[in-house]
Amino acid sequence: MLAYLPPALRGIQLPLRVRLWNGTQLDLGPDPRLTLVLTDPSLMTQLAHPSLDVLGSAYVEGRMELEGPIDAVIELGDTLSQLLLDDDYQEAQSPGVHDKTSDAAAISYHYDLSNDFYALWLDREMVYSCAYYETGYEDLSQAQQAKLRHLCRKLRLQPGERLLDVGCGWGGLARFAAREFGVEVLGITLSQAQLEWGRRRVAEEGLGQQVRLEFMDYRDLPQNQGFDKVVSVGMFEHVGHVNLPLYCQRLFGALKAGGLVMNHGITARHSDGRPVGRGAGEFIGRYVFPQGELPHLATMARVLSDAGLEVVDVESLRRHYARTLQQWSARLEAQLDKATGMVSAQVLRIWRLYLAGCAYGFARGWINLHQILAVKPHSDGSHDLPWTRADLHR
Repeated sequence: MLAYLPPALRGIQLPLRVRLWNGTQLDLGPDPRLTLVLTDPSLMTQLAHPSLDVLGSAYVEGRMELEGPIDAVIELGDTLSQLLLDDDYQEAQSPGVHDKTSDAAAISYHYDLSNDFYALWLDREMVYSCAYYETGYEDLSQAQQAKLRHLCRKLRLQPGERLLDVGCGWGGLARFAAREFGVEVLGITLSQAQLEWGRRRVAEEGLGQQVRLEFMDYRDLPQNQGFDKVVSVGMFEHVGHVNLPLYCQRLFGALKAGGLVMNHGITARHSDGRPVGRGAGEFIGRYVFPQGELPHLATMARVLSDAGLEVVDVESLRRHYARTLQQWSARLEAQLDKATGMVSAQVLRIWRLYLAGCAYGFARGWINLHQILAVKPHSDGSHDLPWTRADLHR
């Protein structure tokens, strides 16, 4: 039976059963917890070098089936790739082209998928970013409300101020800031589906006088220093390394002197910003976030500073995002039957792997997430921030 397996796999002990296209079953260890069903014989040779991209692509394309809990599948795939690949294994990758057309297409690919599908596993406010767990025991809705409040407090929002929300998603933060902090908000997005859903919720909640959502590229933001505060959540990951200076310059130009800008986004583990190793980054770029590029925290600090913004506070929420993704994944796994009617079989496979895989990656420090608060100083270099963070926790 072992003759079917590539030589590299024959000495491995894993709680895994491999079922071949002809019905033959091979156990790689005692008491297998998972079953890998190979429907394509050509995949057997690729298993000798099982990058996470190879394994994920085979599942997405239907060349392989998986039987077992999705989180256990992710852990076993990582173990297998660790055993047979160097930890820094990297596929060749070309830099993305980040112009308005390609960026809009990439955003549409990811975010215009299906509002109903996202609603299955997001919270009621459709907040699609890292939640904030003040004790670690909150449910998803509680943690997302805490995150929105945390952002607004860090921005020291005051009634009557004008807030710019760059990459506003379904408008959850814009509505929260208007409702709870009394500000006026302009939110911009490149997702038509998000825009329509968000505008409907703004109208339903009677916030039309305070919240305006527009289809707009960050490169087209007015540079008239018209906003008291700027917030950008889950946005700089889509900008591309080459355009980060321009992105920060646009935020600077939209902001009044003395104003604050908050960037909340996923950051790279490696200082050069290269993707996660052993094929995980390639899988995400291929199937989940085309054009996505993660900057390192040091890179973001540099480009913000070069644009004239002073970084005044940084907080890592890596563990918080691991918990968020775990909850998202569990909510999706509990409703797979409903999801099947909303998206294609291939899309559902992508998202099952993506949510569970990212939860695993954040928990193990493959990637991070940082909230970076910066201020646009007055002409004399001064600003009006409090001396301490004490006001954030009152």
